[in-house]
Amino acid sequence: MSFYKMYLRQHRQQIFVFLLFGAVFLAVFALYRVPAGAAYYPVLICAVLGVLFLIVDFRRARGKHERLLELQKQSSELMEGLFESGSWLEEDYCRIIEMLRAEIKSSRDAMTRSFADMIDYYTIWVHQIKTPIAALRLYLDGEDSENARRMSEELFRIEQYVGMVLAFLRLDSESTDYVFAECELDEIIRGVIKKFAGQFIRRRLTLTYPPVCLRVVTDEKWLSFCLEQIISNALKYTGSGSISISLEAERVLTVRDTGIGIAAEDLPRVFERGYTGYYGREDKKASGIGLYLCRRICENLGHSISIVSEPGIGTAVRIDLEQKKLQVE
Repeated sequence: MSFYKMYLRQHRQQIFVFLLFGAVFLAVFALYRVPAGAAYYPVLICAVLGVLFLIVDFRRARGKHERLLELQKQSSELMEGLFESGSWLEEDYCRIIEMLRAEIKSSRDAMTRSFADMIDYYTIWVHQIKTPIAALRLYLDGEDSENARRMSEELFRIEQYVGMVLAFLRLDSESTDYVFAECELDEIIRGVIKKFAGQFIRRRLTLTYPPVCLRVVTDEKWLSFCLEQIISNALKYTGSGSISISLEAERVLTVRDTGIGIAAEDLPRVFERGYTGYYGREDKKASGIGLYLCRRICENLGHSISIVSEPGIGTAVRIDLEQKKLQVE
């Protein structure tokens, strides 16, 4: 509905009262047999003045409406003093708005402090937990047995979960540690593969990786994190067969496996936070966080990620490394 129609609708009562008074005025003049001209001229003058008043009031109301529309685009911190009240009723509304704005600011400040404390606590916790993890790894490095290899694999899984905690907390943090630079993609891939080498050997899975010979603008640490999550999922759900890492298009890195695949009804939701899907619920160990983090991180890096899969055939995860437009903070 246009503002003009809305204005007339809101003022229909005043317009009706004005017309009613004009009709009463004419009726009284008619009852006293006053010449019609003596009645019509005052009513016409009053009507002209009423229309002028409506035009002036309409322009003033439309101006306030436009200012309010502009205020809707601003944050609550910028609203102070941008709108002047014109009546006692508007002053009451302004006081209520100011009170609510102050409460929102207070709640937001409290939440910011609480979130900052949580980030600090878990950051300290992550660094503290790395000490016993490093000690356990030193003990296991001196042993060469099946149990030691299995324990090393589980220890690596713990390190991944610790990294996921820190990545999850930093996603919405005001300060990020993204460092964009031109990187050799092969160096990033080889570094990730090296971490999973023991699992490939123990599971007797074939790894196909022809060098991609590509330089990309990205953050090496965060892209490595994404690749770790993707390869970890491929290993988790591939009992036999192979995993391949290749460049399918000019700048599209693809990790393909011959695992159990993803159900068709689960594919549209695999990047949602906490969504595990049918096989994830069967596994009982899936958190539904890994792919969500990958999607969020790829968005922050200016990349895009997608998945195609067929149950019983395998899954292909594609990361488009073409630099998209980054949001300037």
